Amino acid sequence: MALNVPNVKFYNGNEIPIFGLGTWKSQPGEVTKAVKDAIDIGYRHIDCAHVYANEKEVGEAIKAKIAEGVVKREDLFITSKLWNTYHKPELVEPMIKKTLEDLGLDYLDLYLIHWPFAYKDGSDNFPKTPEGLPLLDDSVDYLDTWKAMEAVFAKKLTKNIGVSNFNSEQIDRLLKNSTIKPVTNQIECHPYLNQKKLSDYCKEKGIVITAYSPLGSPDRPWAKPDDPKLMDDKKLQELAKKYKKSVAQVLIRYQIDRGHVVIPKSVTKTRIAENSEVFDFKLTADDIAYIDSFDCNGRICPMFGTEVSKHYPFNIPF
Repeated sequence: MALNVPNVKFYNGNEIPIFGLGTWKSQPGEVTKAVKDAIDIGYRHIDCAHVYANEKEVGEAIKAKIAEGVVKREDLFITSKLWNTYHKPELVEPMIKKTLEDLGLDYLDLYLIHWPFAYKDGSDNFPKTPEGLPLLDDSVDYLDTWKAMEAVFAKKLTKNIGVSNFNSEQIDRLLKNSTIKPVTNQIECHPYLNQKKLSDYCKEKGIVITAYSPLGSPDRPWAKPDDPKLMDDKKLQELAKKYKKSVAQVLIRYQIDRGHVVIPKSVTKTRIAENSEVFDFKLTADDIAYIDSFDCNGRICPMFGTEVSKHYPFNIPF
């Protein structure tokens, strides 16, 4: 079965399915089944990262579905990300090779710098100071990391390179000091943080936005009981009734109708299927503007403790 998922064209002519499966917080034991289910349902775009600690399990699912003849490698679009402890230029190639080995692939379709700031390198993905704060390494500049990203692209280890969680000034600086422009900026995006200015800025530069946490990431480990829950928003529930869709489907469609690639995460087969049933309706321009008005700078992934880094991305409006 194939979903009729439109592609978005990058400035370099390559294409990415506008819709895919996110795998952040998917437990190793659950993620293999989730990816297999997603591929069976018709998903062709899987978003991964080394730091999610489940790439081997994602790889098992991909391998199984290729072996079954459900898909060929070239039917799939696989993204991964360079973690903060591997920003030193000499660590980038060994790291993408580790990801490829874990996923059981010869190449990635897209490789991203996960965050613009670096952590102290070493075997711990989350090195800490004695006070328990992230152990940052501001001696590493993302411009140097990017040059190493260009090098792994030149070696055909990935078909595209991009960034994640970069602000407009960081992208601007990157564009002025690089040979290859990033194809995408993957950012947190949902009605409480609609990212309109950053989205417009990236569009102007020919960079595609990929929206993560489009459903407000209700299962994030640091959520507090009294945090507003996007999926419980009464205004969104009313809108969902109007379209005879679920709130999740409206939230996913909201990104698609804005031209954003969107990667909702789920490990439940029924939800993985439901999340994909968004290509038989469109939101009106008025409803998109209405949803835009819910913005309250409600960032849910601020990366606590990294605010002191000179490369922290959220100290400016966008």
